Amino acid sequence: MTGKFAYIQTALPGINIKIYDTFRYRLILLFQNLLYFSKKKNRMYLESIGKYVLMLKQVFRRPQKSKIFWENYFREVDDLGIKSIGLVSFISFFIGGVVTIQTARNLSNPLIDKLYIGYATLKSIILEFSPTFISIILAGIVGSYIASTIGTMRISEQIDALDIMGVNSLNYLVLPKLLAAVTFYPFLITISMFLGVLGGWVAGNLTGMVLTIDYLKGIRYDFEPFDITYALIKTVVFAFFIATIPSYFGYYVKGGSLEVGRASTQAVIWTSVTIIVFNYILTQLLLS
Repeated sequence: MTGKFAYIQTALPGINIKIYDTFRYRLILLFQNLLYFSKKKNRMYLESIGKYVLMLKQVFRRPQKSKIFWENYFREVDDLGIKSIGLVSFISFFIGGVVTIQTARNLSNPLIDKLYIGYATLKSIILEFSPTFISIILAGIVGSYIASTIGTMRISEQIDALDIMGVNSLNYLVLPKLLAAVTFYPFLITISMFLGVLGGWVAGNLTGMVLTIDYLKGIRYDFEPFDITYALIKTVVFAFFIATIPSYFGYYVKGGSLEVGRASTQAVIWTSVTIIVFNYILTQLLLS
């Protein structure tokens, strides 16, 4: 740039823009850089999606030894599911109580029947809290565990050793985790629903905001069995992402222990984002 203005060449050959001050000059450079990096990011996202799909193709191959597969499956059920029961139960019970108290405070009008407190608590827990928010919590706990475990195996060259021995490492490592999550998490979410409703009943009785008979009327009022089906369908889809997305980040990690930590963080972020997006999509498809 010379003098009071400069010429910036545009994408069209032979056409230039006269810029009269440094601010505008820097603004156009910033815009061009943002455009370049956005295109680069889009290519990275497309490449990652392609690698993820190709990974799933390897995951769903038939296991080479069924005995070893089932041993791994039951080990993953214990690691990914049974060890999470305590935390899920604790959170569900107290969140159910909080939902009941907040609902009762907002339905304090004497003209509104108290049964709607139990009705709102049941709907909130079954439709959204248990299948969605518990899945996001599991994405943070289980997702980081899966990504760090597989990532550690990658940087310590254990996965390379499996590949050299002719073992399908993706099938060996990921499929038991996937099957364990898809089969056990519906049971875990069912426990969460029951304890959430129970926690609401306990909180209502302890605070005196809703009587037992009104609460029971509310949870039976206009009950839709499809709500349970809807919640379990969402749970199965979310369990699929909880098992596969962290596995992808852990399997393709490069570098050392620092990169494994970053991969774990990215796995939790992208699993949570995917769950939120598909929560909207499944709600539109199943409840519209």
